[in-house]
Amino acid sequence: MRQHTPRRPGKLWALRRLTVPVVALVTAAQMFTAPATAALGEAAETHQIVTWGASADRMGEAASNRSHRLIVRTSVGGTDLRIRLSNAFGDRPLTFGQAYAGVQQEGAALVRGSNRRMTFGGERSVTVPAGETVLSDPLPGPLPAATSLVVSLYVAEAGGPATGHGMAMQTSYTTEGDHAAEESADNWTGTTGSWFYLDAVTVRTRSDVGAVVALGDSITDGWQSTTDKNRRWPDYLARRLRADPDTDIKGVANEGISGNKVLADGAGQSALNRLHRDVLSHPGLRTLLVFEGVNDVKAHTGVTAEDLIAGYRRIIDRAHAAGVCVVGATVGPFKGWYEWDAPAEAVRQEVNAYIRSSGEFDAVADFDRVLRSPYDHERLLPFFDNGDHVHPNDTGMQAMADAVRIADLSCDRRATPIR
Repeated sequence: MRQHTPRRPGKLWALRRLTVPVVALVTAAQMFTAPATAALGEAAETHQIVTWGASADRMGEAASNRSHRLIVRTSVGGTDLRIRLSNAFGDRPLTFGQAYAGVQQEGAALVRGSNRRMTFGGERSVTVPAGETVLSDPLPGPLPAATSLVVSLYVAEAGGPATGHGMAMQTSYTTEGDHAAEESADNWTGTTGSWFYLDAVTVRTRSDVGAVVALGDSITDGWQSTTDKNRRWPDYLARRLRADPDTDIKGVANEGISGNKVLADGAGQSALNRLHRDVLSHPGLRTLLVFEGVNDVKAHTGVTAEDLIAGYRRIIDRAHAAGVCVVGATVGPFKGWYEWDAPAEAVRQEVNAYIRSSGEFDAVADFDRVLRSPYDHERLLPFFDNGDHVHPNDTGMQAMADAVRIADLSCDRRATPIR
């Protein structure tokens, strides 16, 4: 089924990053301009579900008259793309002059014809009050899973603290002035390793499809995985879920922040303080996977195992009250890291014993058992160690994702779908 005549511009929800012949691109254009009802099934009940997420944090001084071209990777496919823009840490209103969504070809360049205008209440421009978020109108048409989505934002008026995600492990692009509508990379000469203002992307899909959110620290955030390759452990988990026909958990949102703690603010708000915004607010959420605690333990602030366990219990209670399953991940080894000592290791072991045996989590992902050396259970296996003795390399990230039992991501605590 070959088609050599391009479709009308603005209707191309095309391939993932373009590394294929032009004929394949045109074929994909035909697929992705199919009516939304055909993509979901004529009579299917549907709901909105998170397909990408990144935790919001304070990002330094905001700048007016600046554009951001942000590259993100979808997990679950669907229709009616929506983006959520955050001014959570702003101290004054923030105005976006316009926003576009397209598909990455290479670098800052977009697949031709894929860049489409987003609206907010039918308007091109939107002002977000201090401390608030705003959700775009749905953008009609299908968006596939595993798409390198490009969200281009023009910040018309800003000041004070910016909101974003500092350690993206993904190259995005910046420029002065308004260039959001352009598909060419010519004016996008600045690069950044952070995401600004965008904190969630959602799509509409069948109501029986759910999402998992990974709540964590720098390991979940992907530190020491390969930049621009989507090799964080939640990325590998998304690939497994996509390939498994027996699970209806397909969406994955990565809500890790480097240096984050369960109990105390510092590198981002604590897991407890950001739980609603970064986890429970996401539509289609079925399961929370908690992998936090090593920063509380190694900081030597006097946090005991009892303190950390009490924090986990508060997370579990709040998630269960929202109808969300909770999977607890054991805290990984970190002997050899400069903050390691025997008292901290004792706290880690006690915390892991609770996670494994308390029965308070709906399921357990035993990352400690997977990552540790068989010769010294307090150390990261050298094959998985990036060199700092706490952060896994790409191979370790994949091993973590492979250790998650996919069946454990479903339980009987389903929340009412957000429509």
